[in-house]
Amino acid sequence: RAEQRSGDHIEELSCMPVPEDWSFNQSVSRMAERAFDAVGLDTGVAGAIKACDAVLQVRFPVEVRGRIETFTGWRAVHSTHRLPSKGGIRFAPIVDQDDVEALAALMTYKCAIVDVPFGGSKGGLLIDPREYDRNEMQLITRRFTRELVRKGFLSSATNVPAPDMGTGEREMAWMMDTYRTLNPEDINHAACVTGKPVAHGGIRGRVEATGRGVVFALREFFRNTNDVRAAKLTGTLDGKAI
Repeated sequence: RAEQRSGDHIEELSCMPVPEDWSFNQSVSRMAERAFDAVGLDTGVAGAIKACDAVLQVRFPVEVRGRIETFTGWRAVHSTHRLPSKGGIRFAPIVDQDDVEALAALMTYKCAIVDVPFGGSKGGLLIDPREYDRNEMQLITRRFTRELVRKGFLSSATNVPAPDMGTGEREMAWMMDTYRTLNPEDINHAACVTGKPVAHGGIRGRVEATGRGVVFALREFFRNTNDVRAAKLTGTLDGKAI
């Protein structure tokens, strides 16, 4: 494939469907390969860029309602070409290592595309937050944070989480406080997470930023009639529900 970089070949790649049994991570790798082919990137360099630097899996017990529950979590660092590595922490009942690695890779690529000076990272905890009350979620979140900090996967200098699905300002505040307790000498402890409450050093507009980005992306999508047609849609954004 590396020797065939004609315009026809690139067009052929863009039209090839992704197999239905491919994982999320395989789909992300395929997307990256198509981009690397389009720019004629050396295959060795392309392989190095695609590779995930490190993945941590932790299992830890927490006493909940008088019994011990064991939770599984992950933190993937896709790239440290620029520091800190940046990416959210997802609390969900369907998250797994494949998802976390794929999302970490996407963080690297999208930061690079818009020249934001971060590497890519992502985390996940296999949990349904709706099944636990506030105090229980605080115990679980703080314990997960300790596991990440002690193993070098959360730091204001090298690896900075943010909210994602199932997490928000509340969880980031707990994580920041736990990190500060474990690293009292770090004068930059407030930088160990983003997406924290404004009163704790966060920035205004962060809560609604993701939704606002979706709005902007949808507006641009519906301005391109070819994309709308390819998605088997018609008309404008007005009145659409998907």
